[in-house]
Amino acid sequence: MKAGHPTGTSWHRSIAMGTGAVVVAGMTVALSAGTAGADQLTDTASDPINIGHRASAGLAPENSLAGVELVKEQNPDFFEIDVQLSSDGVPVIMHDTTLARTTNVEDVFPGREGDLISSFTYDELQQLDSGSWYSEEFAGEKIPTLNEILDHGYPGPGIVIELKSPADSPGLVDVVVDELNADPRWNELADDGRLTAISFDIEAIHDFYEQRPDIPVMGLGAVPQSDAELAEVAEWATAWGTNYRTLNPADVDRVHDAGLLLNVYTVNSPEHMSDVIDLGVDFVTTDFPGVLEDLLAGADPVPDANGIVISDAVGNAPGDDVQPENGEYLVLTNTTDRPVNVGGYYINDAVINTLAVGRGYLIPAGGDLRVYTGPGTNVRKPSEGRYYNDYGRAVLNNGGDSLALFTPDDTLVDIYAY
Repeated sequence: MKAGHPTGTSWHRSIAMGTGAVVVAGMTVALSAGTAGADQLTDTASDPINIGHRASAGLAPENSLAGVELVKEQNPDFFEIDVQLSSDGVPVIMHDTTLARTTNVEDVFPGREGDLISSFTYDELQQLDSGSWYSEEFAGEKIPTLNEILDHGYPGPGIVIELKSPADSPGLVDVVVDELNADPRWNELADDGRLTAISFDIEAIHDFYEQRPDIPVMGLGAVPQSDAELAEVAEWATAWGTNYRTLNPADVDRVHDAGLLLNVYTVNSPEHMSDVIDLGVDFVTTDFPGVLEDLLAGADPVPDANGIVISDAVGNAPGDDVQPENGEYLVLTNTTDRPVNVGGYYINDAVINTLAVGRGYLIPAGGDLRVYTGPGTNVRKPSEGRYYNDYGRAVLNNGGDSLALFTPDDTLVDIYAY
């Protein structure tokens, strides 16, 4: 498996997110009848709710059954999946609106790699491999349906259903509601406070709330800058989710003052996890829920194998991001007092672009190795070690990203966010 990680060892948070009271991280939010706004919000503890992003997107193909099986081992409170419709109305689990990034659609259906998922029938989607893009270990993974996620995920953590791009999947809300109504296991999750729906499409998530007011809903996007708009959302929503990189600390209080809980995504490095916990957020969505579980339990969230860490990343290099002998790169640093062989180490970004280190590369005690995206002349000299991947395109996101470092035996040893 790509990167096994120690699972969390204890349950930190009690959750009851249905009608009546919401208990999150020791916060009690008393709900008035007929609304999802909070009459009272009292912070009595610091542990947020842990949500595995796209199941366990840092360690397995996102939105896959393999990812669901793995996230159950990591013991977060919830895992999140993205739902869209096939052309014949089957709710399938996929994040992107097209299939090019995470399937072999270009090989199976040449010329259709840019087409919307909603233009493919369910039978066509089942012809695709949605695992090999991540790792050959997951070759043959199929695009799952909503009910297949339930079959593999229940019993287990709670489930967060994201209504993905409803404008591209007409009828998505109605189909999802019908699926939930048809299987008693969904209703058991709802009754236990372990089912939530979210969306960037505020009209769609409000429509979902109107049809299933017993299931808490969360709007996603930038925090509304108008207190009146926040108050309006709080009339029916339980929470708001936003990108932690753009979160204004003052907005944390504004969201809470409106009676909403606050979720942040996608927080992958332990340092940033600690930062948002200190800000007082109520949910943390992460590609590495096992890392967050260990952090909350007071354990070392990422074992420091051989003392190699990512110490820097230069995504926005002078000139072209990809150029011979130069361009974007990241830095591996040896924090020990002995040389370490990093041949075969590899680095994944948040969407699993992989940069590798070739065989025979030693980093001296206290030394560095630059790992470049572009082409160049590899240098093994301890004082100026460089390895060029000749990837063919830029990988490091100029606006910030997370990078996960793995050893050749797929052990996760560091997560760095910039």
